[in-house]
This record gives sequence, C-alpha cells and structure tokens, in this order.
Amino acid sequence: MRTFDLAPLYRSTVGFDRLFSMLDGAGFDSSAPTYPPYNIERTGDNAYRISIAVAGFAENELTIESKENTLTVKGEKQEKGETQGEVLYQGIAARAFERRFQLADYVQVTGAQLANGLLHVDLVREIPEAKKPRQIPIGNGKAKAEVLEAKAA
Repeated sequence: MRTFDLAPLYRSTVGFDRLFSMLDGAGFDSSAPTYPPYNIERTGDNAYRISIAVAGFAENELTIESKENTLTVKGEKQEKGETQGEVLYQGIAARAFERRFQLADYVQVTGAQLANGLLHVDLVREIPEAKKPRQIPIGNGKAKAEVLEAKAA
C-alpha cells in the first residue's frame, strides 16, 4: 500500500525524474508555497523547461540565479507612485515571491525568456565525458603473451 505522494518532489526539482520513477510511491507531503504557479516539462532526453506564471511582472522585476545545485527565481514589484484611478478590486497578485528548485548534478540553465506573462527557464543536463559510461574491450590474452615474449627476446 502506497502512502506517499511524489507530487511535491516533482514540483521543486529538475532532473531527478528517473529516480522518482524508480521510487514511484515514496514522497513527502509538504506545505510548499503555491504562488506563483509553474510547470516543469521535459523537452528532450536531457532538456527541461520550467514555466512560471508571472503576470504583471516586468523583466526588470525578475531575478534568476543559479548557484551550485539550486535555481532561484525572485520577483519583486516596484512601487508605482500614482495610479490613474481608484482600484476597486485587485485580483492580479503583485506580491513578491521567491521560488527555489533543486537541480540534479550536471543540470545547467541555458536561457530564460519572458513571453505572455510566462517566464520560461530552459535547462539541460550535460554529463561530462569522464562521467559517461564507456565500453572496455575484452582481450583474449594473446596480446599480453606477445608483449612478454618480445621482452624476453
């Protein structure tokens, strides 16, 4: 019987999806903030995109920082001095926010763009050549014997 939900882990991590697929049933219930809403998509084998709804925020009011294995997106509205009229109802949230995403090893931010009220952050997992699996040839022992014979002669 499964008593854990992985959804909270999917919400704030990028690149760990293979691990979560293996666990499929273990997770933690968290009271993570829900503002602003966002999506995490896989756009390729090793490519991801985080889309965050930032309606009402201008490009200069958003900050994206990648440090170690953490991606931080901050938004802070700048105060407007005067408005044209009296606001009767404010349904568009203009509060400051900070979202943190834990990135798997070798996941790097490749770019970000703001379009139609959505901030898109593109990521890619680039595994160094030294960390990739490699094929090891299996010898039959003849080459080693030939080297030993050449040294003896």
